[in-house]
Amino acid sequence: MINVTPHLNFRGDARSALAFYQSVFGGQIASISFADAHNVQSEGGLATLEEANQIMWGQVLSDKGFHVMTYDVPSALSYDAGDKPVFVSVRGDSAEEITTYWNGLKASSTVIADLGPAAWGAPLYGMLKDKFGVTWVLDLQVSY
Repeated sequence: MINVTPHLNFRGDARSALAFYQSVFGGQIASISFADAHNVQSEGGLATLEEANQIMWGQVLSDKGFHVMTYDVPSALSYDAGDKPVFVSVRGDSAEEITTYWNGLKASSTVIADLGPAAWGAPLYGMLKDKFGVTWVLDLQVSY
C-alpha cells in the first residue's frame, strides 16, 4: 500500500494555507520553518533572514484521511505558480461531507464549476480556485 500526498508550493503563504486547510478539513498542523531547520543564509542556508520564519516543510493531516503538505519556495529559487499546474482532488462517499468541505473552501475562492450534478453522471462535482491559487476538485465517489 502507498499513499500519495499533494505537496503544495507557495511564496510566503504556506503557513496561512495550512491554517485555512485545517479550518476546512480538520486535523493537525505540523511545520518546520527555515529557522527551525537552521537553513537561513546567515548560517549557510537557503532562505534569507526575512524568510527565516517561513515554512520549509508543513502538513495538515486529519483522521479522516485528508493530507496535504506545503513549502514556501525561498527567493533564492525560481517560482512560478503557473496557471493550472496541479488540481487537488477530494473524493468522498458522503454528499454531506463533500458539501461541508466545498463550503469551507469556497470562502474567498473563485468557483470554476459550482457544486452539483455533473453532465457525465457524477452525482456531485465542483471545482474552485482558492485564495492561494490552488485548484480543488471535489466529487462524490461513484462506482463505474
